[in-house]
Amino acid sequence: MTSTDTALQRALDRERAHHEHCRTVLAAMVEGAQEHVVTGEDVSASGADAEVLGYRLRSRAKEMRELPAGPLFFGRLDFAEGEETGRALHIGRLRITEHPAAPPLVVDWRAPVSRAFYQATAGDPRGVAVRRRFGWAPGSRGDAADLTGLEDEHLGRGESRASAIVAREIERPRVGPMRDIAATIQPEQDDLVRAALGTTVCVQGAPGTGKTAVGLHRAAYLLYTHPQRIKRGGLLILGPNPTFLSYIAEVLPALGESGVRQSTLDREIARHPVTRTDDAPAAALKHDARTAEVLRRALYARVDPGAAGDLAVPDGSYRWRVPAEALARIVAEVREEEPPYGVGRERVRARIVRYVQERAERRAGPQSNAWLRRVERCRPVGAALDAVWPRVRPEEVVAPLLGDPGELARAAEGVLDDDEQQALRWTGRAPRSWRSARWSAADLLLLDEVAGLLGHPEGYGHIVVDEAQDLSPMECRAIARRSAFGSLTVLGDLAQGTTPWAARSWRTVLAHLGRPDAAVVPLTAGFRVPQEVVGLANRLLARLGVDVPPARSLRGDGELTLRACAPGAVPETVVDAVRHALTRAGSVGVVAADPDVPGLRAALDAAGIAAAGPEALGARAAVVPASVVKGLEYDHVVAVEPAAIAAAEGPGGRGLHRLYVVLTRAVSRLDVVHARPLPF
Repeated sequence: MTSTDTALQRALDRERAHHEHCRTVLAAMVEGAQEHVVTGEDVSASGADAEVLGYRLRSRAKEMRELPAGPLFFGRLDFAEGEETGRALHIGRLRITEHPAAPPLVVDWRAPVSRAFYQATAGDPRGVAVRRRFGWAPGSRGDAADLTGLEDEHLGRGESRASAIVAREIERPRVGPMRDIAATIQPEQDDLVRAALGTTVCVQGAPGTGKTAVGLHRAAYLLYTHPQRIKRGGLLILGPNPTFLSYIAEVLPALGESGVRQSTLDREIARHPVTRTDDAPAAALKHDARTAEVLRRALYARVDPGAAGDLAVPDGSYRWRVPAEALARIVAEVREEEPPYGVGRERVRARIVRYVQERAERRAGPQSNAWLRRVERCRPVGAALDAVWPRVRPEEVVAPLLGDPGELARAAEGVLDDDEQQALRWTGRAPRSWRSARWSAADLLLLDEVAGLLGHPEGYGHIVVDEAQDLSPMECRAIARRSAFGSLTVLGDLAQGTTPWAARSWRTVLAHLGRPDAAVVPLTAGFRVPQEVVGLANRLLARLGVDVPPARSLRGDGELTLRACAPGAVPETVVDAVRHALTRAGSVGVVAADPDVPGLRAALDAAGIAAAGPEALGARAAVVPASVVKGLEYDHVVAVEPAAIAAAEGPGGRGLHRLYVVLTRAVSRLDVVHARPLPF
């Protein structure tokens, strides 16, 4: 053994000993957190304070118990200068310390001092003498990890090199849910992760650039940096579908953060079950921002300043008179202020009471609060208010609008033409009332729009929106209402827009989200998709009609195979491709046009190859419809009949965009099976 080998072994032994010590201390921290749950509520706090304290202790104990198994640190910094001179700081997914006043054994990756791990270079070492990275393998104990290697960069000497450990971590086989990238965050990703809480960021991320991981890690960073503000307002992760949410579900818990709501927009606005299906023209109109104006008109058409006559307000045996013209003036003034509908109604009530109060005080002096409440709640005031500014539910606005041609014509005049109004209306017999109405998914957007006009919905402190390029203007408005007082992380790729209303410009999306001036940051360096696959996808990119920079890959170890076959031999060729792929490590995804999926599953089953659906995240092989593969990734992708995938969207559809998504799901290898000419 050489002296270098001996030094490396000694370093490994020291780091292994440190890891064992950290694991022992972490176990004590978990036990201590649990003990505080039992004893922490016996402190001198009482009432609501004790309840809040108990909740926080229980939440912290639960978070620590549920941390997934794995290495407790992935990096180390040795500082040559600055406040940390002479210290070695281990960087991990959470802070580990023997007691609060002691120096940490492991520093949380989100702490300010940890930033040097991601940003330091030989040209700008940021006081770092040595950056060390650790290689790990699953441990034999099941609850631990084995330290298998380490590598040092002597930044203080101007030495820098590509990290083989980082490369192996990025290229590790993709079986199961998405993993965190805390150990492999790149400098440009780190800048986005640590963006300030009040900053809305839009990330235009090419395939494989880690945009989803950036959004999730930014959520974890904000929870760490602003725990009270974020938890008070809440943090929402919005994904495109439940399969995608299942795929990313373990990332935040792995980073020590639980209790974050992960949902789809459909779930967030679900006032009623979806029991109706719109045709394409109707759905397009309901997602169109012009429909918001139609809804606003329909709602405020119910306000009628002249609907009530003189108002007589009882005060014992006396009656205070509010002339019809004074009442109409109050209503008109409030209407001009354009408050939310519900706020406007209460504003009219308050001004009626003020009108009466001014006259009562001129006659009898100041009035008590009890007197004011009696006036507010008296029956004549309520009846007048119902006449001039009636209570209304969203369903009572939308159902007549979609079911009554006359009401729609009045609200849509100058906004939608006759043909558009015809397309927007419900087909068949109109329901007798909103209670018997059947609602489509797009109808729920209209209901949410009206609900937002009635009063602001409860918002979130921060929202991460993934696959945002597929949002319609009305969907953007629904998200904007929920982030009126918070910030956004907007993630997507215009080249992967596959809905009929998918955006071609981020400025359009950001305007509808209420953040027109937000910065758009491109990520083009891919760490996942190999060069061979990116090159193929870039050939297709030029045909998509979106202004995005081509992706570039930092990986050159991929494989691309084009398998041409006879028209009837596609299933057989797919079986051969999958059988060959299963001889290699990692997951295999067979992606095809949705109508072709059942036949391919049957062919694989007949060949004795077990293949699950996209929901089985840990399966070796899965057959996935092209419509749901967005956001997923597989080590080996078998893309079946690209021409069929492109044609499945119909004339004028986004079939080529869908194909672009399919081609970029491969982490290592891509087989393209086709009998028809390739559309690229």
